[in-house]
Amino acid sequence: MRTVTVGVLGSGTVGQDVLNLIERRESVFSDMGVKIEISGVLVRDVNKVRDVPPGTRVTTDPGFLQECGVVIEAMGGVDRPLEMLLPYLRSGRPVITANKALLAERWDVLREYALAGSLYYEASVMAGTPVIGPMSTVLRASTFTRLQAVLNGTCLYILNQMEEGRDYADALAGAQALGYAETPPTLDVGGFDTAHKLAVLARFCADGNFPYSAVEVQGIEDITQKDIQDARAADERIKLVAELERQGGAGQTGQWKATVAPQRLPESHPLCTAGAGRNALVYEGEECGMLIFAGGGAGGMITASAMVGDLLDWVIGFPGHVPLH
Repeated sequence: MRTVTVGVLGSGTVGQDVLNLIERRESVFSDMGVKIEISGVLVRDVNKVRDVPPGTRVTTDPGFLQECGVVIEAMGGVDRPLEMLLPYLRSGRPVITANKALLAERWDVLREYALAGSLYYEASVMAGTPVIGPMSTVLRASTFTRLQAVLNGTCLYILNQMEEGRDYADALAGAQALGYAETPPTLDVGGFDTAHKLAVLARFCADGNFPYSAVEVQGIEDITQKDIQDARAADERIKLVAELERQGGAGQTGQWKATVAPQRLPESHPLCTAGAGRNALVYEGEECGMLIFAGGGAGGMITASAMVGDLLDWVIGFPGHVPLH
């Protein structure tokens, strides 16, 4: 039996669920001849009550990283996790993360490690709904032409509530009360969380160096009840849509254009029929045609399922998610 030492950065909802899911899947790892050993979990407060397996070592000292064969980053933020992960990556060891902001904004530093197969980040877009895996592997046989996606659950919830008659401020307050939106909520409702995810996706189908700064962003803050009702009267719905396509149209030369903005879509559009409360992505390629991905795009255990899936991939020997190059 081979022992794999794992370090976890962060023990919020996602970090706790990752730890519990690793324990729950002990037999799966065992069948592969592997025993997972958690070397440590980095936290801010060791006295905080957490739902983690008994005996889990929680600490404010990141020194345990030196003992780890693989690190799972679930702390969020940009500069702090980058500072902690870079020495680890430079040593040639892998990192599993769901941190789309880090990937989007610090790609200039992280790309070489992604190219080396050391970065695993299925959970960074649509959480447990697998889109990065297919886009980074089998879909490369098809010529990409366009994608459209709904990638932020907070905006999806708010717009759904507005369709039921609530105004924007009331719907936002409801989202915050349920824990769907941060305070302040700008990252979500301003479209920036969606833009982070779109930048990550663009590197698998358009340009391996696609910069986050190239995404044009407009949020949902100015959507009114009149906008919602006008759309419904035309059998349309308003969604915050991430879109990537080549300027000038498919098959023509030009630059890729990435936008995040509210759009009116026909009620029959796949992004509208995928179901309330679910993220969805429509991928179009010349050879593969239109593909539709839909499912949970947030939540602790949903996200953990993709992160532990990445851990299983690494144990098996599959490389991380390699961008276009």
